[in-house]
Amino acid sequence: MRTILISLAAGLMVAGSWTAPAAAEQATGVSYAQIPSGAYSIVAEIRAKPGKEAELREATLPLIALVRNDPKNLVYFLQEDRAAPGHFIFYEVFATKADFEAHNAMPYVLDWFAKLPALAQGGVQVMRMEVLGLGGR
Repeated sequence: MRTILISLAAGLMVAGSWTAPAAAEQATGVSYAQIPSGAYSIVAEIRAKPGKEAELREATLPLIALVRNDPKNLVYFLQEDRAAPGHFIFYEVFATKADFEAHNAMPYVLDWFAKLPALAQGGVQVMRMEVLGLGGR
């Protein structure tokens, strides 16, 4: 699929009907090289109580900027199920478990967790993972 898209983009550029956006030329953010082998990653899931989908989304969206600005956070994505609004999946990567635990002790994270009993069904389900495929793993 990636090869097809690259070929299509190359063909459009040759034909003169498409140019790459400036942002694509100056990509920023985390590079795979910055993620250490064995990094500590989290895949977490939470579901809103019926009728609380918008409130949970509103309480959760500010986490994106806050977590991404945490110098110990390497990757953070918040995703919402298109077929089931109010069903959120978090993907987070930290260099170490200690970095993740320090993140969870931040006041904004504790504040978010304190809101969950009123907004979420059953709390957060968490899978603690290890990043593979880096540094020869």
